[in-house]
Amino acid sequence: MKLGIIGLPDAGKTTLFEALTGQQTEMGNKLESRQGVIRVPDHRIDRLSQMYQPQKTTYAQVEYFLPGFNPSKKDTKDYSPWTLIRDCDALILVIRNFKGYGDENPNPKSDFLTIDSELMLSDQITIEKRIERMEADKKRGRKIDTEEMSALTNCLRMLENEIPIRRDQSLADTPQLRGFALMSAKPMLILFNNSDDDDQMPDDTVFEAEKKMIIKARLEQDISRMSADDAKEFLSEFNLTATATDRVIKQSYDLLGLISFFTVGEDEVRAWTIKKTTEALDAAGVIHSDIKKGFIRAEVLFYDDLMDAGTHAEARKCGTVRLEGKTYLVQDGDIINFRFNV
Repeated sequence: MKLGIIGLPDAGKTTLFEALTGQQTEMGNKLESRQGVIRVPDHRIDRLSQMYQPQKTTYAQVEYFLPGFNPSKKDTKDYSPWTLIRDCDALILVIRNFKGYGDENPNPKSDFLTIDSELMLSDQITIEKRIERMEADKKRGRKIDTEEMSALTNCLRMLENEIPIRRDQSLADTPQLRGFALMSAKPMLILFNNSDDDDQMPDDTVFEAEKKMIIKARLEQDISRMSADDAKEFLSEFNLTATATDRVIKQSYDLLGLISFFTVGEDEVRAWTIKKTTEALDAAGVIHSDIKKGFIRAEVLFYDDLMDAGTHAEARKCGTVRLEGKTYLVQDGDIINFRFNV
């Protein structure tokens, strides 16, 4: 999962990036893009690793990407500041909700609409160019993909009415649109960057349809640099139940509809990230194409059932270990052993 961090200048993007990744600001060119890969905290993986004592424990991972900006390329033909984040799975929009330099009051609504408009304009340009090419091909007698044309036309209609494509999830997920990496079609999490003593969410109808949460980036940056014990005490003092890393990851999983299943053994205990609607056959393919090709059955044990039983053998005696077929919808917390033959 790759998450792109965007926002207007002085919104706190770099501070948030460092809070989430634990990275420190480096001297040099601040216009360069930065990326940080972190493991997804999961107490279930910790517990399974304690039980099985594997040679290797592998957590799910999240990549945070903070795009840079090169002003020398601003006037280059077809340049778009959004090009760098087109391959991101979702966007994290940081909005300033604290007083700026010179006691400048924040304007979350205006900042949000500014960024959202830029994303939609970028998509509109991309779509109009593609439609023009397809219409030209049609006039030449060439066959065009009517489903693609229909999807693009529907997108263009939304954008002309200033509605981001993410508002229509079924349209955003249309297979014919995947290659365009449309910016306003990407799931978005809005983070309101508040001051340390402010817990209020901006109250405006423009945010009603958005996934959002409050963050205190400067405070979270300080916490990320503390020891585990000091961080725990600090979180308690500010009535925070978890660090920014934990909370943003949880929200991001919800935003993208992701879950985790596990494979266990003496060699490795590992978490695998999939969509909520993934069937057992496709989950097997996430591990290896050979397992999917030779799929026979999935031996499934739910994490909580294993914890209740104490061991896999006891869970089997209790009847909580079951065999599932190709179309079984994998659940969050499933421990799966795939039986296959190739």
